[in-house]
Amino acid sequence: MEYSKEFKAALSAFSASEKDKLIFRLLRKDKLLSKKLYFELIDPETTDDKRNSMEEIVAEKVLLASKYTGNAPYFLTIIRKISAEITEHIKITTDKFGEVSLNLLLVNTILENNSDLSRQRFDNVYKLYIYIINKIFKALTLVKKLDEDYWMEIDEYLRDTQKKISENHYLQKLCVNNGLDTNWLECDRIPENIDQIMKEMKSQGYLR
Repeated sequence: MEYSKEFKAALSAFSASEKDKLIFRLLRKDKLLSKKLYFELIDPETTDDKRNSMEEIVAEKVLLASKYTGNAPYFLTIIRKISAEITEHIKITTDKFGEVSLNLLLVNTILENNSDLSRQRFDNVYKLYIYIINKIFKALTLVKKLDEDYWMEIDEYLRDTQKKISENHYLQKLCVNNGLDTNWLECDRIPENIDQIMKEMKSQGYLR
């Protein structure tokens, strides 16, 4: 929405008390904005602190969810909720490194359950695996936007991802079928046009 000069001038003309009332009214309706402002203005925790906390939350919640791997659709529902918490963390902190590292951590922690997942019928885990492949693709597109100083740390996550995929026959085949080359799981090897590759695969009906 575009704001006219007249509208901006009218807002500027509010008294300090009127502006305060308006701000608090808006914050009550937008909890995410409220958390973001709190973080930016007075939160004693840094982005690194909050990322570290999220790492613990992801590991703990996936571990708790792992008892439901036999019910892959329900397990995926829980994973989506954990992913939503990561998204909220990113929106509050604008943590670009965490956007990659936390999502790869989520993938890798899910795949700690490879032995249980591999015992299931392929059609039961298909949607979960497609979800994972989309997560990996998205992480690779974001790596290309990160400062290269972060790449060494990201490569540790990617090596773990590559190892876990190699231990899961069905997931490995789905990666091939959906255009994800596991040789790309190293920052230096990610194609420059990875975002276009992902869009092209989706336009052809893959990654769904």
